[in-house]
Amino acid sequence: MKCFTQSDGLKSYFVRDAFSAKAKQKIAYFQPLTILEIESDHRNKGTLEHFKEIKIAVPFQTIHTDIFKSTILMFVSEILHHSIHEEEKNEPLFDFLEATLNWLDHNEQIANFHLILMLEITKYLGFYPDVSDVNLPFFDMNSGVFTFDSSANTLTQHETDLFKRLISLKFDNNQNSFHVIERQLLLKILIDYYAIHLPDFRKPKSLEVLKEVFS
Repeated sequence: MKCFTQSDGLKSYFVRDAFSAKAKQKIAYFQPLTILEIESDHRNKGTLEHFKEIKIAVPFQTIHTDIFKSTILMFVSEILHHSIHEEEKNEPLFDFLEATLNWLDHNEQIANFHLILMLEITKYLGFYPDVSDVNLPFFDMNSGVFTFDSSANTLTQHETDLFKRLISLKFDNNQNSFHVIERQLLLKILIDYYAIHLPDFRKPKSLEVLKEVFS
C-alpha cells in the first residue's frame, strides 16, 4: 500500500494478508485517500515498510457512499499517484489534503471541487500560475505566466478567461461558475498543465468516468 505520510512523505508498505478472510474488517483501510493513523519503524532502505499499528483516523461519512464524491476521490487519488514521487516530507501538502478531504466529506456543492483541488495542489508542487500579470489576455502553459502575446504555448483568450475564473474560486465559493463543457475544457487544460510541468505525469484512467458522472 502506498501512503503519503505527514512525517516522511511518500512511503510504500507491505500489508500481510490484507485481503484474507480474517482481514475483511480492514478493507476500509485500503480505499483511496483514506486518512489513517499508523505506527511504523521506517528503515529507509528503499524496501517496503511494515505497519506496527494501523487504524482509521478520520471516518468519512459520505465520501465512499456518494457516487459523485467517490468518483472524485478515485480521480484525485490517481492525480496524486502520478504527481508525488519523492520520499520527502511535505507537511503543508499533507495538511492541505487532509483539510480538503474533510471539506468534501461534509459539503454537497462539489461540481468544481476537482478543478479547484488540482489547481491548488500546484502551489505545493511548485508550478502554481504566476498571477502578477493576471489581467493580460493569454496564459503561457510552459512558463506559467500571463502574457500579452499569443503563441503556440498559450491558451486561447477564451480558455485564459476560464482559467482566470478558476483561479478566483474557493471551495466555499464555487457553485454555478461553469457549464459542463467549460468544466471539461478546464479539466483538459489542467491535465495538460500537469503533463508539461511533471515529466512522469500520466493522464488518469478514471478521467472518462469523471467526465461521465459530471456530464
